[in-house]
Amino acid sequence: MTVEHLPVGRLGQIGIILVGPKFPENIGASARIASNFGISQLIVVSGEAFDQERMMKMATHKAAHLIREMRICQTTTEAAAPFHFIVGTTARQGRHRPQDQTPREVMAELTPLLDGNRIGLMFGPEDAGLSNEDLDLCQFASTIPTAGFSSLNLAQAVAIHCYELYTATRTHPFASIPKSEFANSYDLEGMYEHVEEALTGFTFLHDTNRVYWMRNIRQFLGRVKLKKKEASMIRGVCRKLLWHNRQPQKLAPEQTSPFEETTQ
Repeated sequence: MTVEHLPVGRLGQIGIILVGPKFPENIGASARIASNFGISQLIVVSGEAFDQERMMKMATHKAAHLIREMRICQTTTEAAAPFHFIVGTTARQGRHRPQDQTPREVMAELTPLLDGNRIGLMFGPEDAGLSNEDLDLCQFASTIPTAGFSSLNLAQAVAIHCYELYTATRTHPFASIPKSEFANSYDLEGMYEHVEEALTGFTFLHDTNRVYWMRNIRQFLGRVKLKKKEASMIRGVCRKLLWHNRQPQKLAPEQTSPFEETTQ
């Protein structure tokens, strides 16, 4: 099979993130698929060392460089940090998860954001998929529609998403790659920490509702697609609120208490 090659400059902004994969063969197959579609970054979140030979066997010599240059991260947050927009893949649905779309729908929405932005395609473990905490890092959720049985092999899921991205990209003209103005995951996570700290300080968040409200806030701000300077502005507001909240509460000089007024 022959594959029409896309300009590397644009798809070079794309990264495949594999969270907790169980089998080296799936990592190798994912590397081969990424190479087929011009994607040059492979990131694995795992504390384990994988058998190089088993990965290379599935990657073949064409994608061997992706295995050699593969980035290993200890946490999903670390893996997500450089990316401006992340697609989380999931077969499960729930009211605490982002609104899911088909891969084709997601890629159609994502393609106009390719120029200048780093995009991550995140896939979960073969046996469980991405957790809610992993999906908290994602601005998009993608579910592959199937007839009944929804379980797909990890490499199959990677192939479907890469193909849909490739197809969507062909319909948009190529442009120069400008510097992104959007906040990446590192910027956003720092902002969310400040938001959570400020809302806790004003007792809006409690241990009983913290996860629920922060997940809703993440989903809302994720849809807004914040610029880097906007995320920085929100952090500045939160810092100012926290500073005021730590100041001793004093009665303004021109104010008097109701008791003093009645006794005069």
